[in-house]
Amino acid sequence: MTGMAGLKPKHFLWEVEGRIAKVRLDRPERKNPLTFDSYAELRDTFRDLVYADDVDAVVFLSNGGNFCSGGDVHDIIGPLVKMDMKQLLAFTRMTGDFVKAMLNCGKPIIAAVDGVAVGAGAIIAMSSDIRIATPEAKTAFLFTRVGLAGCDMGACAILPRIIGQGRAAELLYTGRTMTAAEGERWGFYNRLVDAAALEADALDMAARIVSGPTFAHGITKTQLNQEWSMGLDQAIEAEAQAQAICMQTRDFERAYKAFVAKEKPMFEGN
Repeated sequence: MTGMAGLKPKHFLWEVEGRIAKVRLDRPERKNPLTFDSYAELRDTFRDLVYADDVDAVVFLSNGGNFCSGGDVHDIIGPLVKMDMKQLLAFTRMTGDFVKAMLNCGKPIIAAVDGVAVGAGAIIAMSSDIRIATPEAKTAFLFTRVGLAGCDMGACAILPRIIGQGRAAELLYTGRTMTAAEGERWGFYNRLVDAAALEADALDMAARIVSGPTFAHGITKTQLNQEWSMGLDQAIEAEAQAQAICMQTRDFERAYKAFVAKEKPMFEGN
């Protein structure tokens, strides 16, 4: 295991407080677009989170009133037009690896969305476990608007599972903006809160998560992702094995003793 509180990334902001990692893209003057470098550094950071023993949850925050405007037009889109197929495939695999790193990092991720979350920004929100937004949030999977398919970074696999096939198809074919109200009604956003309360609300949710049995939370995240490709019998068996593992933890024993003593359990993640 390793510590990540002292991480000093070059291409985004990172802070760990109370076992909660706070991530912000840091180009607010351009609504926080991604670059080749920030994609790669984010991918590597979320890969490393698997081994972090000082982080139990991640909150992906907005910055300057916006979440993320997707791939930078000048730093990414322009160069892509000049690449050959081998280079293009390396890039699309790298962006997909970022999503896979988020899904497999073993830590619950909360996205706190204000302003625009479009293109890859919408993908980051989609790939988080819990999404909270402001009423002003605008979310768009706008890949078709630049002549590309809607099937980017797992969108055709993940988005229908969140909002349904028909709604996902509409957004991915048209590239239109999903309003915050639609996002909440369709289940994309867990809830809407005022902009002034967004960060505090997301961090409060993260604090509640990290106060729980964090080892078991990692198991829950694994099962939520792996059971997509399982039949019902496989899923029930996988959960039986997962729960048996959790029953061997000290946290399970602590919870039992606290219940008997009529006290609140103090979990330690082991």
